Amino acid sequence: MYSIARSALFKLDAERAHRIVLHGLSKHPSLAGLVAPRIRVSDRLDQVIRGLPFAHPVGLAAGLDKDAIAVEGLFKCGFAAIEVGTVTPVAQPGNQQPRLFRLKEDEALINRMGFNNLGAKACAEQLALLRNKNGIVGVNIGRNKTTPNEDAALDYSRALRDVISYADYVAINISSPNTPGLRDLQSVQFIEDLLQELQPILDPTAVPVFIKISPDLADESILEIGTRLAASRYAERLGIIATNTTIARPPLNSPNAHEQGGLSGRPLASRSTEVIRLLRQSTRGELPIIGCGGVFDADDAYAKIRAGASLIQIYTAFIYRGPQVIKDIVEGLDLRLRQDGISHIRDAIGIDA
Repeated sequence: MYSIARSALFKLDAERAHRIVLHGLSKHPSLAGLVAPRIRVSDRLDQVIRGLPFAHPVGLAAGLDKDAIAVEGLFKCGFAAIEVGTVTPVAQPGNQQPRLFRLKEDEALINRMGFNNLGAKACAEQLALLRNKNGIVGVNIGRNKTTPNEDAALDYSRALRDVISYADYVAINISSPNTPGLRDLQSVQFIEDLLQELQPILDPTAVPVFIKISPDLADESILEIGTRLAASRYAERLGIIATNTTIARPPLNSPNAHEQGGLSGRPLASRSTEVIRLLRQSTRGELPIIGCGGVFDADDAYAKIRAGASLIQIYTAFIYRGPQVIKDIVEGLDLRLRQDGISHIRDAIGIDA
């Protein structure tokens, strides 16, 4: 069924198709049931991460549902977790269109959206309306485009204050390539200072915080971030999302390969897995890692888990393959664990690191 829908949607501009699907799921969440296969979820895949129960490891990455308008429909597709956002404290239109491009020959996307969103308060209002929350909801927060980096902590604080009552966890986006200067915030010093700034908002809650990093960081910087965060006084509530999109351009075959922005999908797979491995080594397994980047099947997901990821997020694969990819990954992971004689997924995490 999804292959028919995809054929029609791929004839449209990428962002227009995205908007049609999202608003369709928003107005009619049950539509997901027409295309989403039933998933057999084994109890060897469930985990409790930072106090949160995940029925299986596969979640949706931020960026697809920025304003949390289609969470119920997306859960019906089979995800165990949905990460909404990135949201900023003040609504902003994002970058000029066109800003989302398919690279079909490479099973990839390039986006330069620029945190287009209705603002953190609007996101919170949508989450407050949820009736059927069938999993974990994370909220990804960022700074506004016009906010200078020296004032970035204030933006993160304002956004966090708006959404924290409705977030199972919060992701701090300091790694998007589409907001000028944002990736300059990926220093250990800024992260530690920011966590201290956010502490008065976080303290009354048990909400975990995940730091989302770029695949384009040098290995030495990744190791330093992992080492310092694992030793931080905030470590018990921290995790890392590895990784965001890349501005690197490996060999690509699509005519859209020249477009500027963050590249996601197949070409990112090996680098994101390597970043996970570096983080696993530097944190000694003390911080949970969400693996994101180029996961299209169970082998991709299993590689990231064996490298050190506790959970997996997908985005581009969902665009290309629809809800079937969730079933394929979830059931395929169970099969690979059984084939390897591993009784539970937690025992596979990091065994190649």
